[in-house]
Amino acid sequence: MKTKIYKSLEERKKSGHKSFAVLIDPDKVDHSLLDELMDLSISAKVDYLLVGGSLVISNHLDDVVSHIKKNCSIPVILFPGSPTQLSKYADALLYLSLISGRNPELLIGQHVVSAPSVRQSGLEILPTGYMVIDGGAPTTVSYISNASPIPHDKNEIAMCTAMAGEMLGMKLIYMDAGSGAKRPITEMMIEKVAETISVPMVIGGGIIEPEKAYRNCKAGADVIVVGNAIEKDSSLIKEMSAAVHSVPVKV
Repeated sequence: MKTKIYKSLEERKKSGHKSFAVLIDPDKVDHSLLDELMDLSISAKVDYLLVGGSLVISNHLDDVVSHIKKNCSIPVILFPGSPTQLSKYADALLYLSLISGRNPELLIGQHVVSAPSVRQSGLEILPTGYMVIDGGAPTTVSYISNASPIPHDKNEIAMCTAMAGEMLGMKLIYMDAGSGAKRPITEMMIEKVAETISVPMVIGGGIIEPEKAYRNCKAGADVIVVGNAIEKDSSLIKEMSAAVHSVPVKV
């Protein structure tokens, strides 16, 4: 089983180095925009490129991923709306289990169906406990999953959910306020969850300012993911990456 990407995440966490990931929605890019995003990401020393979306209604996931891999050495990780959104050209797959909800299909049902194709894909599999946090606006994830998000001020629920995910064998915990969230995840919730788990923690949703990315990392986030804000202003890649990488390493 491949472990290169996970080892890099684990090693960066152990050394205290924070990571920045740009999220690319295949439905919203063409080759020209991809080239611009790659140039900016390379220049800004972005650590990972996440590719995916809640729906992915177009049929060019393979095209997007292969184009990135031909022109860029930054690792590409699939962030799928369902386990069937696969591309053999990527480096790894976030194998998401929606542990914050109570929909059995997104906890394990879809995974049972997709397991053979996921195994055959040859991708590095990253078992990920996916937690949707209320961002103050309806999200595609909440609608499709038919599951309520964790309230933004219920730190104890988030802590226990993340703890359960780790004990069930999840290698990553991903807390997401959703695309276009009006209210990003609080630093207090991030801090409380970080104190509870030992696996790398990914934070996304509603992060529109470099200062917020910085504060999230200070609170305990290991990876910051930004997509929606960059879709509106791609120049933010440089500022966001600089903010994340400027967090002092704890000795």
